[in-house]
Amino acid sequence: MKIFDAHCDVLMKMFTDATITFHGQTKLDITYESLKEIGGKVQCFAIYIPERVHPDLRFMAALSMVELFVTKIVSLPNIIWIRTNEDIQNLKHDQVGALLTLEGCDCIGADILKLKTLLRLGVRSVGLTWNFANMVADGAKEQRGAGLTRFGENVIQVLNENKVWTDVSHLSERAFWDVIELANDIIASHSNAYKLCPHRRNLRDDQISALINKGAPIGITFVPEFLKKDKKATIKDVLNHIDYVGSLGGQKNLGFGSDFDGIDDKVLGLTNYRGYFELINILIKNYSAEFVKDLLFHNFAKRFPSNSQFVN
Repeated sequence: MKIFDAHCDVLMKMFTDATITFHGQTKLDITYESLKEIGGKVQCFAIYIPERVHPDLRFMAALSMVELFVTKIVSLPNIIWIRTNEDIQNLKHDQVGALLTLEGCDCIGADILKLKTLLRLGVRSVGLTWNFANMVADGAKEQRGAGLTRFGENVIQVLNENKVWTDVSHLSERAFWDVIELANDIIASHSNAYKLCPHRRNLRDDQISALINKGAPIGITFVPEFLKKDKKATIKDVLNHIDYVGSLGGQKNLGFGSDFDGIDDKVLGLTNYRGYFELINILIKNYSAEFVKDLLFHNFAKRFPSNSQFVN
């Protein structure tokens, strides 16, 4: 079966350790080989700038990750750079799509030109914050809990104009609702259900319902502390979050955003990308074939925007 994974931190690991390569590498949770072996069809690669990088250097760090994406990932045989929905539709059976995303707008400061530059360089999904505040909005761990700034509203306008996904994962609740009001193409790349695991990074019922009403994909993530209070999560806990979001009407919105290479603790049986093999076997035994195909691939793939003014 084909897999669309909406979030990983491979680029961050490659940026922080120059010895890491995507091909033939054992230090990564996701590798070229595992994508080809397990059925990866579209993998999102996030530009995430570690907090230890000085603010003045974060945009250069983002550009460095774009360079890694170009030279170390999409340069590999049968890895296709995804910029439009048509690119996904045109993937051949032996090809894997690679999609460039931004996790947190810290690297652009208050400069809209930097955002436009990243879009021109191929970024097609933008998470507005990581966990804390920046010039766009407050993140989920910011005690103030403020919403979008005036600059943040300008960011949304640019994303809307260019048909780029706006990712609400990591946002404060108030900023989430601002995005629901203003953004056109919304996703939650890697967030679970707050009702089952009351972590500030998870989505409350009214947020899930709002995303469903907007037709937004929701990526169930494999972060143990987002799955279960005691952090000792199994694949059954992943299924519990799938069932819960589905019970709220989200059967056609559900997908996955693993967060592989961005987490140290792992779900039992889902320690790296090859864990999808076991997950798929369990899904097939518990759900209809149509539901599993939608969950693994179609719910995200069919909602990827068709074009952008920055498409070459």
